[in-house]
Amino acid sequence: MNTDGETIKLEIADGIALLTLNRPDVLNSINMKLIEEVREAVAKVAATPDARVLVLTGAGRAFCAGADLAAQGQREEGMSIGQGVAHGMTVGFNPMVRELAELEKPKIAAVNGTTAGGGVGLALCADIVIAAKSASFIQVFGPKLGLIPDMGCTWFMPRLVGLARARALALTGDKLPAETAADWGLIWKCVEDDALMEEVMTLAGKLAQGPTNAFGEIVKALDVSGRHTLAEQLDYERDIQGQLGDHPNFAAGVKAFLTKTKPEFQP
Repeated sequence: MNTDGETIKLEIADGIALLTLNRPDVLNSINMKLIEEVREAVAKVAATPDARVLVLTGAGRAFCAGADLAAQGQREEGMSIGQGVAHGMTVGFNPMVRELAELEKPKIAAVNGTTAGGGVGLALCADIVIAAKSASFIQVFGPKLGLIPDMGCTWFMPRLVGLARARALALTGDKLPAETAADWGLIWKCVEDDALMEEVMTLAGKLAQGPTNAFGEIVKALDVSGRHTLAEQLDYERDIQGQLGDHPNFAAGVKAFLTKTKPEFQP
């Protein structure tokens, strides 16, 4: 099942939905059309049982260079520039980030090159990020544009690399090489450029065979843990285990474990 839009490509096969940002001439920078098509693609993946894993990558030599600044003048009449920026975030950028991050299926970002500005936030929406060795992550907002990081960067970065590193990256705009990003825990893994998609698709194939329902709950449990005391998190784990224990996937897993066979999980 293939869907080609003006700015993206979506291919669904063997349980894997491959979503490719397809504006290589502008380093896959984000305009409103790309936002619209990414949101439509995410909704389609959410509604397609056969799509059990989402892989997000970019065409050409970049993953995503952030917002398309050439399109920032497209604002409603009477709005200041700043009001136009905030409006674009309200109706487009922020809903795209939320919908991608909240997709209850495993998400893998294959970061294949330059990842700057909001592109960093887009990559970090994924549950697992694997980057090519030549890739890098750059927070250009402050030093280059006089803005704060957005698309979730001020939420993702301090949680993944700590406040000290998040501050320095945002204030300096220094390029963070993929190998260092992996060492710091910003991403899961850094691999050779020519091995990136093989590594990602192998992992995606493995996840596509797993219990999709449980994977979604795993991500949510980890996300809410930061707001809970230990006692609250233990209660949360109990409640979710009670729900998952009644799902056919748990019975399938127990049966496979006891018979030493491969489990056959439902989407």
